[in-house]
Amino acid sequence: MADSSARKIDVQTAATGAMGQKYLATGQFVAMRLWDEEPTLTDKPQSRREYETVGFVIAGRAELHVEGQIVQLRPGDSWVVPKGALHTYRILERFQAVEATSPPAQAHGGDV
Repeated sequence: MADSSARKIDVQTAATGAMGQKYLATGQFVAMRLWDEEPTLTDKPQSRREYETVGFVIAGRAELHVEGQIVQLRPGDSWVVPKGALHTYRILERFQAVEATSPPAQAHGGDV
């Protein structure tokens, strides 16, 4: 039998991860999280993740450094970081974005 349950997560009461992300709706195969008002930082550590990430910029500007490429991110832009790709973000202006991860990032340690 198919799972027919619907879930709602209110951003005001959503769990917050160690890096400041808000955990939004999570299904069996995909999860959403909100990066809200990320402050300007010179460098975030590079990482490789065991999930694919797609995102959408709501406000602010950032650079996505992924496998030797630099992608400028501005409001209205969306992006993809493939599973296993070496990447980092450089926040240029207070940043707000929504990301979806598949499989859910929470399944791989929550704050990763």
